[in-house]
Amino acid sequence: MTGLPGLPLTFTTGQARAAGVHPRDLYAARDDGELVELSRGVFRRADAPAAAYPDLLAVSLRAPRAVVCLLSAAAVHDLTDEIPMAVQIAIPRRTWPPKIDYPPVEVFVWNPLTFELGLESVEVAPGEWARIYSPGRTVVDLMHMRHKLGDSVAHVAVRRYLARRDARVADLMTYAKALDVLGPVRAVVDVLAAS
Repeated sequence: MTGLPGLPLTFTTGQARAAGVHPRDLYAARDDGELVELSRGVFRRADAPAAAYPDLLAVSLRAPRAVVCLLSAAAVHDLTDEIPMAVQIAIPRRTWPPKIDYPPVEVFVWNPLTFELGLESVEVAPGEWARIYSPGRTVVDLMHMRHKLGDSVAHVAVRRYLARRDARVADLMTYAKALDVLGPVRAVVDVLAAS
């Protein structure tokens, strides 16, 4: 691609400016079909390999400190059949929430003391990563938010997690204790183990 040297496959307007690309040239490349605008100020080269999770890719560049959570994380980890209506992200309390119009985003504010617990990365496009909570942490978060997202979503996630080869009940209990939902998580795990 001519005129955009040294930029990664997906980049922000700020990165383009730092590389010496004038905004006029950036938007001309978008209008000519050389770039796809994933979100306001987030561009991806049109000749780049397809992104597995383009919405997560866009949000991760717009809000780099945020972590993909709840239903969005459950969908990535195959813990639900629900299709989230918005990318659900967590930010630590006392952090300004990002203002993202597209893709739709739902922001949850988590306790800073447990914010990093169960943090992983997922490859959202070849060689590009986004922060996401682990499958175990996602299950516990869904149990914690079951009053808002529904008991059935949380119970399906627990069942699917326990059926995985890499399931670790000890991790679930550690996360549940830290997030103050040990009783409900233990009760669901006990019921599913008995059936």
